Order: sequence, then structure tokens, then C-alpha cells
Amino acid sequence: MGAPSVSWHDGAVTSVLNDSPFVRACRGQDVPHTPVWFMRQAGRSLPEYRKIRAGVGMLESCRRPELVTEITLQPVRRHQVDAAILFSDIVVPIAAAGVDLDIVAGTGPVVAEPVRAESDLERLRPITADDVDFVAESVRLLVQELGATPLIGFAGAPFTLASYLIEGGPSRTYLKTKAMMYAAPKLWDALLSRLADITLTFLRTQIEAGVSAVQLFDSWAGALSEADYREHVLPHSARVLRGLADAGVPRIHFGVGTAVLLRAMGEAGADVVGVDWRTPLDQATKIIGPDRAVQGNLDPAMLFAGWDVVRREADRVLEQGRSAPGHVFNLGHGVMPETDPDMLTRLVAHVHEAGSR
Repeated sequence: MGAPSVSWHDGAVTSVLNDSPFVRACRGQDVPHTPVWFMRQAGRSLPEYRKIRAGVGMLESCRRPELVTEITLQPVRRHQVDAAILFSDIVVPIAAAGVDLDIVAGTGPVVAEPVRAESDLERLRPITADDVDFVAESVRLLVQELGATPLIGFAGAPFTLASYLIEGGPSRTYLKTKAMMYAAPKLWDALLSRLADITLTFLRTQIEAGVSAVQLFDSWAGALSEADYREHVLPHSARVLRGLADAGVPRIHFGVGTAVLLRAMGEAGADVVGVDWRTPLDQATKIIGPDRAVQGNLDPAMLFAGWDVVRREADRVLEQGRSAPGHVFNLGHGVMPETDPDMLTRLVAHVHEAGSR
């Protein structure tokens, strides 16, 4: 995992992290082995996570730096993944911006007063680094503990955050979200503009505290056509990603069901485009273009099919990933809670061995 409690000079730490397989793959550079990490690797599939989270709400968990640090470290210790991802939630910054919400177990984020009119925007104020100082403190603690293992920061993209604010919670159809997008484009742009500013501040705070890369989750963008994405969403995601162009860290952009959006998502300013399990990585690379790395994309359900299937499909993903200038092995979405942690540990070891070059 890298030496704990690092006290190196900042420049030395940065140099080592920039030379890590994960960061090198994000930048399309040669790597000793294909790096691997998993979305939701710190979560309900781990018994140690369930134990430490017992009786502590999700939002409260995200606001306790010592707890965040321990949860983030758990999968790195257990699985020997090539990167940690900050334990947090995409609604943390909008809660900090004044939105009354809760993360309800078994449901997800629930917003007390959904955004439906221009007057509702007043409840969504800009944030400063001080509003999310607990996140910066978590990052600083983790950088010390992780040593040579990179830490990934993250945030929700404006569209996905807007969908929660407008719908009032998770949705299968995004009817209210799309209705506002089509019928009230000025309100839509004003809302996503505010969310882009909040997201940019949230990510910059994490970068300044020491993360080695950031991932922008546009989890629900797959609900859109390419034309609607380009007109109504791309400008706001680009504002976030391009606003980090001078930050010196790789930018990963991920969504689910985004086969028709991959080219546009790359154009938004990502260095790495996350690909879900529906699109083979060699096909995705042709769509995205030869100047961006890819991340993905084993189907999370494969982890329930037995080791022979997992190994075969992992080898397929590795082979298809070689068509890209850089490949970070991951699942095509998050680790399911019922996943056997030992399968993930075994998969990491196999990717490291089979992905050696």
C-alpha cells in the first residue's frame, strides 16, 4: 500500500505518486502493470465497513475525517488496489451549499424541497473551501497514510446533481428533470451553472489538499440523447473539467449507459473516459479517440459467476484495453453490496499478473 505516515518533502511525494502505475496509465504512459481500482470499493461488500458504519448515517460518516480515512483505507489494505478513492457522496457539496437533504438507507439522496422554480435557486448558494473543510482534512490525513498509493477525489457532475435536486430523489425516468431542460432552458442553465461552480470548488478543494486525480461522476447522463447532452449538459461539465486543466492531475469522466455519449464526454475535457460494461473498450477507444485513456469495464455481475468466468472476462477487458493509450482496469459500475470481497482481491492479483508489460 505504500509506507504509512509519510513525512517526505511534498515534491518527493508528488514525484512518486506521479510515477505510480495509476497516474501513468491515466496519462497514457508506459506502466509496469495495468492498474486497477473499483468504484464503490470502500462500501457494503466489506464486513469491516459495515461494522464501522453501524449506527452512523451516511452524511455524518462523510463529515468525520478519521472515519473517512479508515473507510477509504479498508479496500487498499484488503485488495492491494492501485488507487484509493475518497469515501464521500456526490451530494456532500450541495448539502454544504444549503440544500436540506438526507441520504436514506435503501433509497439514496432525498431532497426535502425539490428545485422547481427560479425562486428555489436561492437555496443553492456558492460554497467555499471552508464549507467542506472536513473533506480537505480527510484528504490530508489520507495522503499521509497512503504513501505511494494515489488518492482519487470525486464529485457528481452538474446534470446528475440537478436530477436529484429536481426529482427530489432517485428516478428511473427523469421526467421532471427533462421537462425543465426542455421547457425552461434559462432556469435549467442557471441551475447547472450554479452546480458547476459548486462542483469546481469542491474538486479544487480536494486537489489543493493532495488528491492525485479526480473523477466526475455523471451517473445518469445515459438517460439523454447525444444532441440533448451536447446542448444542455456538455457546456456545464466542460466548465468543471476544463476549469481544472491547470491543476496538474488527471481528470476522469464516467457515466452509465453512455455508449452514444462517449465521444462528447471525452470532449468535455477528460483525460480518461470511464466506460460501462455495455461497450467493449476497443470500440470505445475508436469512439473516444486515440488521445485519451479509458477506464473499465468488467460487468459487476460477472463477480458472481465463479472464478473461471471472472478470469476469462478480465483477460478480455485487458486485451481490449490495450487498444487505448492508457487503461485503468475497473468495473463498468460500482461494486455490488453482495459481492464476495475475496473475489475482488483475487481479481486485483490477476490483473496485476496478466496486465504486466
